[in-house]
Amino acid sequence: MQELVVKLDQAAVFQQDRECVLHEVNLEVEAGSFNYLIGRTGSGKSSLLKTLYAALPLLKGTGQVAGFNLSSLDRKSIPLLRRKLGIVFQDLNLLSDRNAEANLQFVLKATGWKSKKKMTARIAEVLESVRLSEHIHKMPHELSGGERQRLAIARALLNQPTLLIADEPTGNLDPDTADSIVELIRDVSSQNNTAVIFATHDYRIIQRFPSRIIRCSRGRVIDEENFVV
Repeated sequence: MQELVVKLDQAAVFQQDRECVLHEVNLEVEAGSFNYLIGRTGSGKSSLLKTLYAALPLLKGTGQVAGFNLSSLDRKSIPLLRRKLGIVFQDLNLLSDRNAEANLQFVLKATGWKSKKKMTARIAEVLESVRLSEHIHKMPHELSGGERQRLAIARALLNQPTLLIADEPTGNLDPDTADSIVELIRDVSSQNNTAVIFATHDYRIIQRFPSRIIRCSRGRVIDEENFVV
């Protein structure tokens, strides 16, 4: 059995208003595994992800993510946890006034990198891994939707995360581009032994690239293993 990157035991997931949306959550995610997270709008998917990266506190039950105890996290520990995570949001959150290279530099500087030489080398490495090397000096608005998504993935990979959380990363893409993004993330997972939690509403993707499914439904988290929709 692979090392566990996520382990929740009898956890409850609360929204910002402290309303419980998921209860008695028992969840394990192994290093290097690819996992879909599905469920209807309002089922608790986003709140579960926010709990994993400590945007929402774990108030009940126990949880470990990338070696950190979610129940005892303090303000100083949260940035340390997030350095072990890569997060790709649907709205990307790219800096519109900076080119691709500067977007990545911003993250490295914010997470404690000092050496310009090492930053340059790491940026080149991740851009090559997402096949964007030739676009290093382009602004986000000069990139296609799929290229912007690849840049967001490159940003998430900068600190070699133990866990990559992708929240609806293909929601605004056409099917062919969406497929290329899924293939890219799956490649990253297998090559770097990075666990992935991929939240999606797109059942076409799940059928095309079957893998373990974690479903949020009626206040519960159901592990459907390799169920194909």
